[in-house]
Amino acid sequence: MSAGRFLTTHVGSLPRQDDLIALMFAREEGLPLDPAAVEARVVAAVEDVVARQTAAGIDVINDGEQSKPSYATYIKDRLNGFGGTGNSYVFADVEAFPGVKARIAGDAGRKHRKTPACNAPITVKDMTAVERDVATLTTAIDRHDGRQAFLSAASPGVTALFFANEYYDSDEEYLFALAEGLRHEYEAIAAAGITLQIDCPDLAMGRHTQFRELSLSQFRDRMMLNIEALNRATANIPVEQLRMHMCWGNYPGPHHCDVPFDDIIDLVWRARPHAIQFEAANPRHAHEFAMFERGSLPEGKVLIPGVVECQSNYIEHPELIAQRIGRYADLVGRDNVMAGVDCGFSVHVGSGGVDRDIVWAKLAVLAEGARLASARYW
Repeated sequence: MSAGRFLTTHVGSLPRQDDLIALMFAREEGLPLDPAAVEARVVAAVEDVVARQTAAGIDVINDGEQSKPSYATYIKDRLNGFGGTGNSYVFADVEAFPGVKARIAGDAGRKHRKTPACNAPITVKDMTAVERDVATLTTAIDRHDGRQAFLSAASPGVTALFFANEYYDSDEEYLFALAEGLRHEYEAIAAAGITLQIDCPDLAMGRHTQFRELSLSQFRDRMMLNIEALNRATANIPVEQLRMHMCWGNYPGPHHCDVPFDDIIDLVWRARPHAIQFEAANPRHAHEFAMFERGSLPEGKVLIPGVVECQSNYIEHPELIAQRIGRYADLVGRDNVMAGVDCGFSVHVGSGGVDRDIVWAKLAVLAEGARLASARYW
């Protein structure tokens, strides 16, 4: 994948403007809206974030997830079967900190989030939504030379995490029904020549939320089931066109219950995507680069460590970013590393711990730090 330098990218969600947030909230609440007007506003928003990513110097860019209420809950609008009761889950790490728990629960984006359970067969409802996403991004990115495109999609496992099962006889049956339902979205993105990013917080955050009562061994078994579903859903897509993002949850909690990366990394390698994005900048996971001192990178795999935090308004120094990139380059080889962000900046519409303008400043220093590192390794 060598480009003679370290390429830069991010995880997906980028800030929305206030008027678009208001439209998204209204749509989630079922208020009457003019679909054409909403679509026109989304198109304008995508054009804006594509231009801003380009100006910041990011190489592999996307639509900022401007058309979606969140990285995972948009699935209820594209698949049939979600008409059950609302679902909620507990973050084990915040239970001992009621102030933090209340602040997270009070987040505007979470208040408007809709997660009805599955109470009917999973089938594709909207065959065109993903095609509109593809067309909007393609049109916007064609105005900017030298940029590569990616689009994100929820994994079967994270969809099952957000939308409880009230229909299928087993969680396994439900998971594989989701895999078949999501296949259309995945293959439509890949068919357009765009890199498909599968978002998989279930592989890490699931440990202290949905599966918090399981032993580590039992959680690993569930991980493998989720990975098998992901692999089945992407079976027709070349591995080089796939990347996956795994994280421990993009919320401002203590995260002291996060499963260590070293306890699950061997299973992560079994997923088909060739590039793995993961948290590597925040205070809970920045130390985990050291595990690559103890084991080699599997053939054909590429790392996209987060070298920028997504919950802090501190703007990283470019030299720190260069150092973080260098740590991984020294351990797995310069050609096997891209520079990324820990997670999305606004994973739910109206959420986000970083000021809107600071997001763009952080992406600009990401590009600057990558240039510094590239000058040292090429």
